[in-house]
Amino acid sequence: MRALLQRVKKASVEVDGEIVGSIQQGLLIFFSCKQDDQIEMIKKLSDKILNFRIFPDENDKMNLSILDVKGQILVVSQFTLYADTKKGRRPSFVDLMDPENAIKLYETFIDDLKKSSLLVQNGVFGAKMQVSLINDGPLTFIIDV
Repeated sequence: MRALLQRVKKASVEVDGEIVGSIQQGLLIFFSCKQDDQIEMIKKLSDKILNFRIFPDENDKMNLSILDVKGQILVVSQFTLYADTKKGRRPSFVDLMDPENAIKLYETFIDDLKKSSLLVQNGVFGAKMQVSLINDGPLTFIIDV
């Protein structure tokens, strides 16, 4: 299971010309899962993200989590995070989880984040989406569990 986090000043996701999710200061999370990922991994991933200290404290040190700053979260499914690019000039996606099972993990991940009481928005699984953001830092992290 993989999440790409971007600390943002604001972000939104659009499907068919309509904004389906938008946040102010917080995290834009791109989520992907591969064939052997299990639903039990969700708790570990969401816990890591919610407590990941990447927001500045009063001394401008990265000592605060999204929970500490009461930020907002936007989750977008991004199957290409597990693209195999080692061979050739076209990415391979053979290790990806099938969409029927992947959507279950995606929705469970969102539900688990919502337990934090933070505002959590999301994109539409499997849809063609346009994502807009203002990266704060810029800061981008990859978390694997």
